[in-house]
Amino acid sequence: MAASKKAVLGPLVGAVDQGTSSTRFLVFNSKTAELLSHHQVEIKQEFPREGWVEQDPKEILHSVYECIEKTCEKLGQLNIDISNIKAIGVSNQRETTVVWDKITGEPLYNAVVWLDLRTQSTVESLSKRIPGNNNFVKSKTGLPLSTYFSAVKLRWLLDNVRKVQKAVEEKRALFGTIDSWLIWSLTGGVNGGVHCTDVTNASRTMLFNIHSLEWDKQLCEFFGIPMEILPNVRSSSEIYGLMKAGALEGVPISGCLGDQSAALVGQMCFQIGQAKNTYGTGCFLLCNTGHKCVFSDHGLLTTVAYKLGRDKPVYYALEGSVAIAGAVIRWLRDNLGIIKTSEEIEKLAKEVGTSYGCYFVPAFSGLYAPYWEPSARGIICGLTQFTNKCHIAFAALEAVCFQTREILDAMNRDCGIPLSHLQVDGGMTSNKILMQLQADILYIPVVKPSMPETTALGAAMAAGAAEGVGVWSLEPEDLSAVTMERFEPQINAEESEIRYSTWKKAVMKSMGWVTTQSPESGKNAPTTMPS
Repeated sequence: MAASKKAVLGPLVGAVDQGTSSTRFLVFNSKTAELLSHHQVEIKQEFPREGWVEQDPKEILHSVYECIEKTCEKLGQLNIDISNIKAIGVSNQRETTVVWDKITGEPLYNAVVWLDLRTQSTVESLSKRIPGNNNFVKSKTGLPLSTYFSAVKLRWLLDNVRKVQKAVEEKRALFGTIDSWLIWSLTGGVNGGVHCTDVTNASRTMLFNIHSLEWDKQLCEFFGIPMEILPNVRSSSEIYGLMKAGALEGVPISGCLGDQSAALVGQMCFQIGQAKNTYGTGCFLLCNTGHKCVFSDHGLLTTVAYKLGRDKPVYYALEGSVAIAGAVIRWLRDNLGIIKTSEEIEKLAKEVGTSYGCYFVPAFSGLYAPYWEPSARGIICGLTQFTNKCHIAFAALEAVCFQTREILDAMNRDCGIPLSHLQVDGGMTSNKILMQLQADILYIPVVKPSMPETTALGAAMAAGAAEGVGVWSLEPEDLSAVTMERFEPQINAEESEIRYSTWKKAVMKSMGWVTTQSPESGKNAPTTMPS
């Protein structure tokens, strides 16, 4: 039995999915796209000061090794031979910034997470230097100047952390987003580790020209970044190097995509106009715009969607980015303690079935798309003596849906063709109340694949399809049909509109909260690694 089972499976592909709140390793059958096994580890987030968000790069790396080992053990229990794993893809939280020492392999500071706000004063002083009639940063990168992207985080590290300054002076420093740190470490680290990134991750640094697909000298000079610390930019699907340790030693790492690009690939959005919305720590709506960059007039980003091979064409996307989605549930769990597990939110919300006029704007890191308003902070409003924790839980779920509606409206205005339905994925989509609310608030059907791990699937597809691996066909006729669950709107359009306009009123009240130069971006930062 065991032998025949092994023979039937054919080639397998693994995917590292390193997100903001957890790390996962998943193994797929490359012929059927079926998920065979996985393991997940939650990652600690550190908040050393108000507005600061950090993670330990070594903890992230250890979590990857742990997930790989545990998944391989589970496959063993299923009688699946791990030597069938022919390739590994990497998908990662984007923008999060790591600087490490190439001689010792040690990080020189904690990873500064995409949500972190300490760079607000850096952003303000840089924005004064961009000519009003020539926003070369936006035209070259597709991005607004914001605390969200890596260049300003790297600038802050160079200005404030002595260990980083010294390593740069002594030519020992390497910079990377999480994908680069992982691939360098997994392919040998100090012993010949490959220092690279892919076009999708590079396009989130604010140092990358999305037209020429190269690091941009003018941008590096503007941010004061030495180009020699940057990784080599590669396509999203090619062999970067081989695993040098652990159960999968010798297996090629051959796929790399920022998590939102990976989800676009995993949802098979290969045609112009196809879009997906991922519900993770934040919420990210991406629409494939094909071979041309489409610039938004409504607060969306222009970004690289994927480039699936060295000689393959690049595809672009319009992106609506919402900072806080799943993170609001974690906040209700860890900060307020009104739920013990994230799953409980559905039970609380179900008890009341309404927020009863309570609105929750979770602008913990300011507001991202479509507002790009760093002065905003979170508010809960419309409270009465009747309001209880169930209403707040419901309002938190509604907030995720309203924020999605705002970016969907912007997308529809930019594209000119409204989306007829929304393809969704990510951890929060298992919440049926959230999915029904989303359909009601958008007033279009919401469609969810039965296998929600599309981010990992996208990374696995890129890895399996790489030249020299060739175990996963991306030809339309070979892509396996996916079973979908559909949520239809169940309220009337008028009620949907009233709720949405009240939400917008709440958003206005959240703005302009942080006025003076607040202590959050203080200069006297710790220059040693927090222990």
